[in-house]
Amino acid sequence: MAISRRSFCEQLLAGGSLLAAAPPRVHAFSSAARGQPTLPVTASHIGNLYQFVQAQADHSKLELSFLQPAFSSLRQWQPRARARIFANLFYAPPNVPSRPYLVRRTDKGDYVEEYITFQTTPDVRVPAYVLVPKKGRRPAPAIVALHSHDGIYLWGKEKIVELEHEHPWLTAYKNDAYGGKSITAELARQGYVVMTIDAFYWGERRMILDDDPPSYRERPLTMSEEDIRAFNHRASDNESLMARSLFTAGITWAGVLLWDDIRTLDYLASRPEVDANRIGCVGLSMGGYRSYLLAALDPRIKAAVDVGWMTSFASQIKQHVINTIGFSFHINGLYRYMDFPDLSALIAPRALMVINGSQDQLFALDGVKAAFDKIGRCYRKAGAPDRQRCRMYDAPHQFNLDMQKEAWDWLKRWV
Repeated sequence: MAISRRSFCEQLLAGGSLLAAAPPRVHAFSSAARGQPTLPVTASHIGNLYQFVQAQADHSKLELSFLQPAFSSLRQWQPRARARIFANLFYAPPNVPSRPYLVRRTDKGDYVEEYITFQTTPDVRVPAYVLVPKKGRRPAPAIVALHSHDGIYLWGKEKIVELEHEHPWLTAYKNDAYGGKSITAELARQGYVVMTIDAFYWGERRMILDDDPPSYRERPLTMSEEDIRAFNHRASDNESLMARSLFTAGITWAGVLLWDDIRTLDYLASRPEVDANRIGCVGLSMGGYRSYLLAALDPRIKAAVDVGWMTSFASQIKQHVINTIGFSFHINGLYRYMDFPDLSALIAPRALMVINGSQDQLFALDGVKAAFDKIGRCYRKAGAPDRQRCRMYDAPHQFNLDMQKEAWDWLKRWV
């Protein structure tokens, strides 16, 4: 009898007759040989399969961790570890000149805002804002500012840029996530040249379908909250499709994301107003992840601030993968070689600040604490314990004003 895939899955999940009709098999987890398998209670989002997945993580020897006794020289270890990450990103397009194109320049009082596009690959131009302070010595220090994920795809760089005409929905988001601040403007007023781009799939690089309504295409100030939520919901639902499409093309989403961030640094460092020896980076959530990885992959970053994205991967598997380890930035196979906090040794001895909230439900708290401990050990082994600071705030998933003050002090000290 023919059966649809949907019916098969529904009966399989219900423990239906399809399994009962199959020849008896012995399962490692149960008394299946007696015909009545006993599934473990795991309290995990992946149910009875959790034990298998967790075991794979627990078996990893983290063979490339700088904390392994085999590695004594940071200088010798870093190129090898960095090469492994680049290899697992599966994305290395030809290096091309940035060829910036100035679309408009706006006087914002304390600084000048440039809206530009620039080249990241032979066939990709990326939109960006560059904020140049009016006062201060030249060349000036600079910051790569990296926007977050948030499940908000309609806007990217606009989440952290001060806009003259801002959608009320975006203003409400900034109030919740950033204490009402536009952090690129805050940094520009402190004397930094600041650059921020749209990540692939966000803002002006969002996915638009052939039959989309005008509001999806134009993002007018009159766009309804219903349309905003509908667009973001659709984009969220289609992340896996986009990731599978990139996988099919032989590349990874994380590769695209991080390559564009490195090329952003290339362009920013080339600006005549910028001191190329004094560049830092900062971001919240996925932006924090990007800040951390940009510093790990590119030694030109002198100080990084990672807000709201730190954990030990093994601690996430039981219940916390669902809203944190997204297709858009996960590096496939990394945990075989290194845990996420191990990457801090790629930043050492340069400066790193990591900030997380104890009320942040996206991360297992024991995983965050374990990551903080490992970062401290990596920096001690690197001989630079004072150049890392891991801070836990009694706060949810946000970059609040107190966090910002500490982050700006950190950047001022090290950039």
